[in-house]
Amino acid sequence: MDENRALLLEQLLPDEEATRALAGRLARLAQGGDVFALYGDLGAGKSVFARAFIHARAHMDGAPAEEVPSPTFTLVQTYAYRSGTIWHFDLYRLGGADEVWELGLEEALAGGITLMEWPDRLGGWLPAGTLGVHLAHGPSAEARVVSLVGPGAWQMRLALEAAGG
Repeated sequence: MDENRALLLEQLLPDEEATRALAGRLARLAQGGDVFALYGDLGAGKSVFARAFIHARAHMDGAPAEEVPSPTFTLVQTYAYRSGTIWHFDLYRLGGADEVWELGLEEALAGGITLMEWPDRLGGWLPAGTLGVHLAHGPSAEARVVSLVGPGAWQMRLALEAAGG
């Protein structure tokens, strides 16, 4: 971990509802240009997190709930809301890091909110302000352990949100 990235939060999420609640909390904090790198093994909750995040943003904008399919085969799905566009990438099937540009990553980074499953497929390249959301299986079948890793700017945003501001 480089000097600009720190462990911001480590928490036990006892069930899927807790995972969805964390995703909703981060969705409320998200701004255009933010990148969320979702790490974890198969079945760790990356897609659950992404769906809840997208549903929370839709709800914030008063948009109707819509189906949020996994972009496993399409590699990217976009969701346009009043507050901006969310780009949901699933890079599991990516042949090489350079292919992500063909999927519209440059446009996503220009002002959208980016959710990226399997970011390790990029060979270590991620924007400096990326928030890493690391999900791991917990002590029970539904439990997960989440670790948020990111730059100090995220620490400030999380602290302000926790303080009610």
